[in-house]
Amino acid sequence: MSEFLNDQLDFIFFFYGLAFLLLGATSSAIARRRADERHWTLLAAFGLVHGLAEWLDLSALILGDSAEFAAVRISVMTASFVFLAEFGRLQMAGRNWIPGRWVYLPILGLIALVGYSGGLVEAGTASRYTLGFFGSLSATVALSIHASRLTGSGRAYSRAASIGFALYAVAAGAIVPAAPFWPANVVNYNAFSELTGVPIQLVRGLLACWIASAVWAIWGQQLASEVLSGSFSAYLRRQFIWTVCIISAILLSGWTLTEWLGDIYRHNVQIEAEGDIELLASRFAGELNTADALVKTLAASPSTQEALERGDEPALTRARAMLDLHVVAGSAEAGYLLNEDGGAIAVSGVLAQRPSAAMLERSYDKKGSALSGFVCDAVTRSTVYYTRRGITDDKARPIGTAVLMVSVEAFGKDLEGLNRPYYFVDPNGIVAMSNLRRSQHRTLWPISPSKQSALTARFGSLDPRPISREEIKDATWTEISGSREYVRRQFIADSDWSLIILKPTREIFATRFVGIIITLLVTIVALIYLLGKERWMHEGAQLEAQSKLRDIARDLNIKATTDPLTGLSNRLRLNDILPHEMARVDRTDSALSVVMYDIDRFKAINDRFGHNTGDKVLTELSGTVRTSLRASDYLIRWGGEEFLLVLPDTNTEEARHVAETLRKLIANKRINEVGEVTSSFGIAEYAPGEAMADLIARADQALYRAKSAGRNQVAVAPPPRHRRSA
Repeated sequence: MSEFLNDQLDFIFFFYGLAFLLLGATSSAIARRRADERHWTLLAAFGLVHGLAEWLDLSALILGDSAEFAAVRISVMTASFVFLAEFGRLQMAGRNWIPGRWVYLPILGLIALVGYSGGLVEAGTASRYTLGFFGSLSATVALSIHASRLTGSGRAYSRAASIGFALYAVAAGAIVPAAPFWPANVVNYNAFSELTGVPIQLVRGLLACWIASAVWAIWGQQLASEVLSGSFSAYLRRQFIWTVCIISAILLSGWTLTEWLGDIYRHNVQIEAEGDIELLASRFAGELNTADALVKTLAASPSTQEALERGDEPALTRARAMLDLHVVAGSAEAGYLLNEDGGAIAVSGVLAQRPSAAMLERSYDKKGSALSGFVCDAVTRSTVYYTRRGITDDKARPIGTAVLMVSVEAFGKDLEGLNRPYYFVDPNGIVAMSNLRRSQHRTLWPISPSKQSALTARFGSLDPRPISREEIKDATWTEISGSREYVRRQFIADSDWSLIILKPTREIFATRFVGIIITLLVTIVALIYLLGKERWMHEGAQLEAQSKLRDIARDLNIKATTDPLTGLSNRLRLNDILPHEMARVDRTDSALSVVMYDIDRFKAINDRFGHNTGDKVLTELSGTVRTSLRASDYLIRWGGEEFLLVLPDTNTEEARHVAETLRKLIANKRINEVGEVTSSFGIAEYAPGEAMADLIARADQALYRAKSAGRNQVAVAPPPRHRRSA
């Protein structure tokens, strides 16, 4: 399980960073909507910067790391923790025990000092122990304080975010990379992974999702409180559940796609590595087979047999010539003809005067079969292949041995340009050749201290630090120098020396990166849709609320400007109508007249028949007059039994005609119980520049003259004597 999840670190870094980027965007939205919540800007900065830091870790995993890039990543992470700590500090500002911003200077100085003296890993560990741990705890306290100011679901969401940061303080600030000091040498990534089988980055990523979801819920609760819409609140609850489900489904599908792409490449890697090891091994063996064939012909040469049997100088001379010929033909470093006791009767080659004791101490086997193997020359620090063949007489009795020693360094030089690491190792795992210079004469896997001293004498010098944690098996995925590699191992020339090649997994991460990009794009599209729909619903809820407010305002305005008995406009409405019409006359030089009328002897009607009957008279006559007017005319109840007509585009004579028509309609109308009712009318035409009060006063004076002349009449007011300038 642990190995599987470690292979998924690229996707873990991806959704870990994505969660914090969403936290940053959500916190920024909260800060923009609430002037009193500006400290959320710091939490937004933490989310955005820390999300970037995690994606930088993803880049290092895919593209490779360097000291400079590691320094940048640690700096970005440290900056994010400063924003987080400042978010908490501002929320707790005003308390005597809270320090000022100066507190960051000694902490940053300590981190820099640790990095300078110990290294980048130690600097990152110090950053997590100080700013990471205490910054997360301060955010925990800050969100708890925020929760105390809220009620209902808002309080629950804020508490959830607070608990998330408390757990994150442990995951990000207490569990750190392994470092050579306490407690990092005890409580670290490796210890956590061995204990739980889960990498700490996965736990941090899940906590980041928890915190981001809680803050998103806080934002939704604030949106719902702005519009006070039950339907919008219900939608937000549904949307939150759908968002969590959809994003989770996208991430799981993306993870599956990423793993599928990685499996395809992993399978291709295994096929390619199998072909590579077979090709290299066959090429290596081909060069050694030449030496095996030459030593066989050398052992079967009559000159060689004659020299061992006779031992005279002419025979030895001919044997040396034959040996020289085979050494040159096989590009050998040395050649030997050994007698039955192991003594050299003929030698040839650059290494012939300094034969390897490890090789010469071995005698040929009694059956005369060929023996071969590899030895490392401690002086030249080069590796040679030795092959030997027993020499027999005519009766098949062993009389000596032919030996050739061939350097394999030329093969190693040919592989220096290989685009993947290779190691040629002895049976104990000592690297005899490699295209990685720093791996020469280093142990590939751990060996016991007792073997180290003996091997050091054989190889001249030895780096006992193992490259791998355990002995390498063939066709397996293992950890080499801290990274996962696919390993192929093949023994060479029927010996216990082996050729090992690695296939780096960084290219697998690059292939998996395609799945990560696809997941990111789908997530962005989903978030755009969900956030767009949320905004559309929010605007709709706002419009609905505004529409209700307008309806209420309109209803209140209608009630305020409408006479409740007759349904006509009242004097308050007249203050809007008449000034507007007067201004229009001033602009267009058109005509405007007002007609004031009242019901004759209305008090007597009330006294005789009662107020209910009087109200009925007012209502019926108002309806009669209203149906007889143009759509552009206005009928207003002035007060009591008095009414006012506003007649746009109407001069005095036209207004007189309207008044006479209305007077006759009223006089001819019969009302139950009351019988005949009459009305008197007063007309005044607006003079440009005249005040509204003056215009109404002239109409009122004309009405007074009509009533004084006997009622049921129409009177016209004369033009004003003094007009105001327009």
